[in-house]
Amino acid sequence: MNKLCTFIIVILALVSCKSPEARKPVSVKTGSFIDASVERNKKLNAKEHASIEKLLKNKNIDYIASQSGFWYYYNNKIDIDSLKTPNFGDVVNFNYDVKTINGNLIYSEEDLKTQNYAMDRQEIFTGLREGLKLMKPGETVTFLFPSQKAYGYYGDQKKIGTNMPLMCKVTVNSITEK
Repeated sequence: MNKLCTFIIVILALVSCKSPEARKPVSVKTGSFIDASVERNKKLNAKEHASIEKLLKNKNIDYIASQSGFWYYYNNKIDIDSLKTPNFGDVVNFNYDVKTINGNLIYSEEDLKTQNYAMDRQEIFTGLREGLKLMKPGETVTFLFPSQKAYGYYGDQKKIGTNMPLMCKVTVNSITEK
């Protein structure tokens, strides 16, 4: 009986020393939602760029393609080298309006009023923030923003809808250095 108890204890000790095994996942996620979203956004981006390119061909204005992914032209360009473009923290005083890329007015300058924007310290949509960095006091520029540079998927929850490319005419009144 003593030998049987010793034998059972030795067997239990050997069996209980087994290392733990990793559990298998119940379901495997493949990232298909993200892949589908990427494809959808690529198609949307290509469609918007095609419509903007078509619009640019129909107009007799030479738009400049920015490295940031939007287009612009100068309505009023200031060629004085002593005037500087804004840097981080500078306060830019400006007026602007917002239209669809077909020119239908969404927000007028009167609706939006004169804005004061602390460069890269306040919230403003990406395209406008990057566009202001190109401007000097006294300049007026018309920008064409694809939706990802404007209000993107959510719009502004008021008049600007989902994935809506925009045209903005911006006038910088003054730049106050920080």
